[in-house]
Amino acid sequence: MRCPFCGNVDTQVKDSRPAEDHVAIRRRRFCPACGGRFTTYERVQLRDLIVIKSNGRREDFDRDKLERSIRIALQKRPVDPERVDQMISGIVRRLESMGETDLKSNIIGEIVMESLARIDTVAYVRFASVYKNFQAIDDFESFVSELRPPSSSEE
Repeated sequence: MRCPFCGNVDTQVKDSRPAEDHVAIRRRRFCPACGGRFTTYERVQLRDLIVIKSNGRREDFDRDKLERSIRIALQKRPVDPERVDQMISGIVRRLESMGETDLKSNIIGEIVMESLARIDTVAYVRFASVYKNFQAIDDFESFVSELRPPSSSEE
């Protein structure tokens, strides 16, 4: 593993332990050249996934991009970071186990929305507003009205 500080290719592993509910390995590393310490994560990747965008463009699946978008939706929400890591790992495992290497972006978006809806409604609405490209307040109102349980007021 190359040192991110000095570029030395001869770094040493000082500690390894399971992370993210045993779906990754966290390694603490040390660079003997500059003395820098850093952490790496090792995950199993079952297959290389390709995302097919709505305009037909194809790009490699990027777990970090998925994680960034989920963390933005969850920003300042009372959700444990470990729970977020588990959710992301679960989404990736679900995508990899679908049997397809080419995945449409809308399928990924729906899976993310489904996962967010289970852990935080506000994050779910935030993600949906970007994913569904809300343009006006009416878009929010109609979306949120679908989330509300039907009122049982009988007069």
